[in-house]
Amino acid sequence: MGITAAGPSSDARPASIGDFDRFIFVVGAPRCGTTTLSRFLKEHPAINFPALKEPHYFALNDLRGLSDEELRKRVEAEFLGRFFRHQPSRRIGADCSVTYLYTPELMEPILRLWPDSRFIIALRDPLTMLPSLHRRLVFIGDEQFPTFAKAWAAVPDRAQGRRIHRRCSDPRFLRYDEAGRFGTYVERLFSVVGKERCLPVIFDDLSMDPEGQYRRVMDFCGLEPVRGTDFSAQRTGKGVRFHWLQRLLKRPPTSLRNYLVTDLHLKRTGDDDEAAGAAARGKIMSVRKRLLRWNRVAQPAERVSPTVQRQVRAQLKQEIDRLGRLIDRDLTHWLQPDDEKAT
Repeated sequence: MGITAAGPSSDARPASIGDFDRFIFVVGAPRCGTTTLSRFLKEHPAINFPALKEPHYFALNDLRGLSDEELRKRVEAEFLGRFFRHQPSRRIGADCSVTYLYTPELMEPILRLWPDSRFIIALRDPLTMLPSLHRRLVFIGDEQFPTFAKAWAAVPDRAQGRRIHRRCSDPRFLRYDEAGRFGTYVERLFSVVGKERCLPVIFDDLSMDPEGQYRRVMDFCGLEPVRGTDFSAQRTGKGVRFHWLQRLLKRPPTSLRNYLVTDLHLKRTGDDDEAAGAAARGKIMSVRKRLLRWNRVAQPAERVSPTVQRQVRAQLKQEIDRLGRLIDRDLTHWLQPDDEKAT
């Protein structure tokens, strides 16, 4: 039987543990259709969607050593109280933080709170996923190298903590070799939460048949499909005119941080109370928005050279072979060098 529900309540109190029967997590990887998958959940009337699509809470907090009572108090105060409102008709929570794929052991406390939770794993050929991730990191100001080839060459140094922009919000994503280790991380996630709680979704399938994958996701989650769901493609890649301006506006220095970062970012980091005054912030954010719009440009997808493609394949082939065995899927066409591939 599916689950149906009415619209959200106007009750304004923060959500509590008892408001949820279970959670659905979209756990990554980045640039693999997670925005589309999160929209599928957000539009469903049974889903209580967070104020921020990617809270990253469980990846940033190791809760495994807490007692059951301590765990409930922490999660209610720091996660539910910050990102969710009480909505009696929406008994299923959603959290679409891609970092969770890369911190699988930290998912264990979730099952202590909501044992019937589900995990949707978005996956994609690394030869298209990694350049797309690079392009996104440039756009949000975390990546200092303008081409994927240069960023890939910097991976060994970054593994040692070098060549990382000092205001990068999450240096883990600059480790492109780690981002593509799907076999390792999916296997670890299976071992922590159970394979039966996981649904792998391949980006190519989602692109070619979004409605079919939507119905597959809804069935896995025990939800009735919603008529009129939007199946259009989301989040196309964008380029920037000036990288320094993008970093200033997206990853400002500490002295300007509470003026230039968004309200949602402050909410994620818990710095809501430290923001500048509403009037001043409103004017500054208006200028920031106009500058970001001006700095955004259409940019052809980067062609990855055959040399770099071979390097990526040598690094990740065993990972993709392992992933194929884990999800019982033939992925031998992934990682095939092709100078026509692009993001």
